[in-house]
Amino acid sequence: KVKKTGVFACKRNVHSSLFRKYYDRGDLPLSVSFHGANRKISWKVDIEMLDYHHYLPIFFDGLRETEEPYRFLADEGANDLLDKGGSKILPVLPQLIIPIKQALNTKIPSVVCRTLLKLQRLVLASDMIAESLVPYYRQILPVFNLLKNKRLNCGDQIDYGQRNNNNIADLIQETLELFEKFGGEDAYINIKYMIPTYESCMF
Repeated sequence: KVKKTGVFACKRNVHSSLFRKYYDRGDLPLSVSFHGANRKISWKVDIEMLDYHHYLPIFFDGLRETEEPYRFLADEGANDLLDKGGSKILPVLPQLIIPIKQALNTKIPSVVCRTLLKLQRLVLASDMIAESLVPYYRQILPVFNLLKNKRLNCGDQIDYGQRNNNNIADLIQETLELFEKFGGEDAYINIKYMIPTYESCMF
């Protein structure tokens, strides 16, 4: 009997993130607030005043968290930072690659889905981010190639039920198409190099 390689297996022992460390120490300027049955993030400072070089990588590192409240705070906090970051995001991009790669490499469906959605938000957050991401495809696309045909449900409670595409394969396809559309003239050839079965959405 041929042994399984385990290449698709989720990592069982995911090391605690920097986000968890900073949150437990009280070094992050946010908390969970409840409005009825709904959870929201309560920021203790104006987001525009935050040092993105310091905070954005920490929140992206928290994307691999699966325990509460870390998962919720890292996910929603990263959304807020991306939505309000504008031109402050691009200079921090190189610092986000390792946290993104680590989150994808867990192969935990809910973590992969959250990370894919964050990549989509990232490339739409500001001009030039998608183009600047192209040199990093070799680090982040191998897991895309591995999971792009896996019809795995995201297995999370983060409103994925409201989406038509709640599986990893669809989110990977969506993300690759955004990379191609906004990544400039070199995006497609570099995606194709890493994912030979990818077909252009532009032609």
